[in-house]
Amino acid sequence: MDNKYKVLQDPIYGYLRIDPIPTQEEVEKYYKEEFYSINYKSFNDSSLEVQEEEADFMNSRWESVEFSEEIFGKIEELSVFDIGFGYAQALLYFQERGMNVSGIEPSFEGYKHAKDKGLEVYQSGIEDFDCVGNKRFNIVTIFNVLEHLRNPAQTLIEIKEKLLKNDGLLVIDVPNEFNAFQTAANNEYNLNEWWVCPPNHINYFSATSLKKLLHDCGYEVKYCESSFPLEMFMLMGDVYVGNSQLGRQCHNKRVKFEFLMKKHGHKQKLKKFYQSLAELDLGRQITIYARPIEK
Repeated sequence: MDNKYKVLQDPIYGYLRIDPIPTQEEVEKYYKEEFYSINYKSFNDSSLEVQEEEADFMNSRWESVEFSEEIFGKIEELSVFDIGFGYAQALLYFQERGMNVSGIEPSFEGYKHAKDKGLEVYQSGIEDFDCVGNKRFNIVTIFNVLEHLRNPAQTLIEIKEKLLKNDGLLVIDVPNEFNAFQTAANNEYNLNEWWVCPPNHINYFSATSLKKLLHDCGYEVKYCESSFPLEMFMLMGDVYVGNSQLGRQCHNKRVKFEFLMKKHGHKQKLKKFYQSLAELDLGRQITIYARPIEK
C-alpha cells in the first residue's frame, strides 16, 4: 500500500476505509489513466474477454437475483437498474430472464458495448443519477462498486431517493476484506495486506459492517450470503498471491466444487453454507439484499 495512506475505521459508519480519502480529481485520474487502460484489463476480472470466457461462472453469481422472487413473487417484467455495469453482462443475463434492464456506466467502452447490444443505458459518473430522470426501478444492483466510492453512504441514500421504487430491492455485492482467512494468510506469509489497494479500493467491508452501513442509510437487510472462501487455499499451502497461474488453478477448483454441488442436487445446501459463512464474516464476496425502511 502507498505509504501516503493508512486504513482506519470510518468514525460515522464503522466500516474500514483508507485515510486520507483520495480527492475526486485523484480518483478520476486513476480510472482514466489506469483502471480502463489496456494493460489493466489484461488482469482485471471486469474485462469483456474474462467475462465471456467465464460466462457460466459469472451467470451463476447473478443467479442469486432469484431471491427477488421471494420478495416480488416473480422476476419476469421487473425493472432492474445496474450501477457500474461494465460490459453489461449482468444486464444481458437479466434480460434473458425476462426483466426490463437499464444501467449506468462511466466508461465509454462499456457504454458503447451495451448500446450496441440494444440496451437502454446511460454514460455518466458512477455517483451521478440525474441523467436517469424520474424513472424508478423494482431492483437496483451495484456489483463491485461500493468499495471504489469516496462516499458510499451518500450513494446508498441517493439510490433510495432517486432510483428505487418505495417497495424496491437493492442488491449489493462487495469484496469481504480483512476476513479471518485473509488476515491469517497475510500474517503467515508476510503478504503485506495485498487486498489494500488505494486509490482503486477506498472502502473495505465485512458482512457485519455492510449491514450496519445499510441500516444507517435507511435500509432493512432481507438476505445475506458470502461466496467461496478462496483465501482458505492459502492456509492449505497454495499461496496464490503474486502467482496468477496458481490463482487460476484455485479458482477452477472453486468453480468445480460449486458445479458438482449443484449437479448433484445440493444447490440449497450450498446457499445455506454461504449464508453461514456470511454470519462469520468469511467468504471472498458478500451479497446483500436490502429494502428501504418504510417511513
